[in-house]
Amino acid sequence: MSTEPKLVTAEKPRGFADKLGEEAGAEERIVTAVGRVFEKWGFDRLETPAIEYTGALGKFLPDTDRPNEGVFSFQDDERWLSLRYDLTAPLARFAAENRDALPKPFRRWQTGPVWRNEKPGPGRFRQFVQCDADTVGSDSPAADAEIVAMAGEALEAIGVSREGYQFKINSRRILNGVLLGVGAADDKARLTVMRAIDKLDRVGVDGVAALLGTGRKDESGDFTPGANLDPASVKKVIDFVTLPTDSRAAVLSGLERIVGDNDEGKAGLKELAGIDAVLSALGVGDARARIDPSVVRGLEYYTGAVYEAELTATVQDESGRLVRFGSVGGGGRYDDLIARFTGERVPATGFSIGVSRLIAAQRALGLGGAHGADPLVIVLAMDRERMGDYFAIAGDLRAGGVRAEVYLGGAGMKAQLKYADKRDARIAVIQGGDELAKGVVTLKDLKLGAEIASKLGEDREAYAKAREQVQREVPRAEVVAAVQQMLAR
Repeated sequence: MSTEPKLVTAEKPRGFADKLGEEAGAEERIVTAVGRVFEKWGFDRLETPAIEYTGALGKFLPDTDRPNEGVFSFQDDERWLSLRYDLTAPLARFAAENRDALPKPFRRWQTGPVWRNEKPGPGRFRQFVQCDADTVGSDSPAADAEIVAMAGEALEAIGVSREGYQFKINSRRILNGVLLGVGAADDKARLTVMRAIDKLDRVGVDGVAALLGTGRKDESGDFTPGANLDPASVKKVIDFVTLPTDSRAAVLSGLERIVGDNDEGKAGLKELAGIDAVLSALGVGDARARIDPSVVRGLEYYTGAVYEAELTATVQDESGRLVRFGSVGGGGRYDDLIARFTGERVPATGFSIGVSRLIAAQRALGLGGAHGADPLVIVLAMDRERMGDYFAIAGDLRAGGVRAEVYLGGAGMKAQLKYADKRDARIAVIQGGDELAKGVVTLKDLKLGAEIASKLGEDREAYAKAREQVQREVPRAEVVAAVQQMLAR
């Protein structure tokens, strides 16, 4: 029998992304910036476990004993445990468990990874990071308006301009009223109608009308059965979802005509009017938050107000077409979730930001704010016998607020500079024998050098003349101030 070790190919499961360097740092900076805004508005941070009892998450396969629908689960001591699939279900468990001790209402924000047992795809992962804020214990529309206004400020904190985003707001109660008005009373009919409305952006008004009627055949020839509403009911739903949305006041007026005397719809209208009043008082105008009846969100989850945050900037897709970047977060009111534990209805509303989506937006749109890591400075190791001196330089830089490291490999200067390029370092600090004798260090601006080299090409004489812009000698005692000045340039 052979005793030679087997070669194992390293491989990670699809849909679980590794994060290195700038991406991990950008994620942390987004969470920090967003969290500061949430805390400024009076929300406390909460940490819940990554693993919950599966019953707390409410996810089961109906025909087996193994919970496996959308969650990663395993059995321990005859009880099923699952990785959390969002941050809201653990909050509901926490709020129910501590309902007597918590202030009412209870306001919390939280961030962390969540897991979905779903097929991964482009931009869709089995593990990703969310950042949530929720108010538990208030049924006031002011709580929903506050969440929207605060989430907008959070987007601005990570570099999105005030003109660069817009919230779309609706109420599930108004939608319920319209559904009752067109005869979609049973769950199956309601679900079909809501799914049709949710596809408005993708299939257009004619496509939604077909899905509300007998059905729709797509470009591939696949046929989707419709809700089989009569033409008058189809028109009423289409009129509802295509109301002009430039003015919140105009939308409310239009909704009042469509809802009529339906009690559920009237309650939703009152809810939206309350949100509008508080947003107006907070200075959040129609350009930043509009009422949009086509917003559905969470077909079985939300009970009242729902809202989505969209970036209004456009990017080029793979075909070169300009497309809107789209949603980076959403939320709404979920007054029935905590009742699963307490047996009593507890009002709650919240918003979730997709951190990974925001990182993609920062890259695609060139946003500032929390994007990117702090500039890195690398101290080259020119003499292996003088490592203590190099660490002293790096220590002084770090004490001055500069991100710095000492090269710890065994290569020569050329390879060390290549290493600095791979690390995307901004400045290299060099102190060889000549510099040591003069009591100076050489500072080389690697980014500026690369820019000049790309402009001058093969013109070595011109590059030599520009060299004084790229590197300079400074006294050892002045290295921190000189580096700070170069980084600020």
